[in-house]
Amino acid sequence: MLEKNQMAPEFSSINQDEKGVELVSFKGSKNVVLYFYPKDDTPGCTIEANDFTALANEFAALDTVVIGVSKDSCASHADFIAKFGLKLDLLADESGELCVKYDVWREKVKNGETTMAILRSTFIIDKQGKLVEALYGVNHEGHVQAMLERVKQLQYRGS
Repeated sequence: MLEKNQMAPEFSSINQDEKGVELVSFKGSKNVVLYFYPKDDTPGCTIEANDFTALANEFAALDTVVIGVSKDSCASHADFIAKFGLKLDLLADESGELCVKYDVWREKVKNGETTMAILRSTFIIDKQGKLVEALYGVNHEGHVQAMLERVKQLQYRGS
């Protein structure tokens, strides 16, 4: 598991528009809220994405970009964004490499069956590339507002 105060693992992935997104490109200029979710267009994931979209301008005003990650394809992400008017980048981690780097690819037991799935998790990365939050197994309810409040605290410490 990743922990607060360590450097965030570097990543390079493609978004819904098949354009590359790299963590290093935000260093020195933007905080990053990187959140992992199980699947596009499912109830909890839709609520979370809509909540981030509703507060997108507030995150942007705090020099913060919000990036979602799942193992869905670029096309699936593009459809999800279009269907709900989402205002964020969604990375297509089809290989699962990013999920493994951030330790969110976990065993899940449902109805007595063990499968692998993304554990809903959120990481806040400051402008220096350091993890200021590493939250595993989050519940979407109230989560986005709590992440906004945490990002506001970064502003006060001069990050």
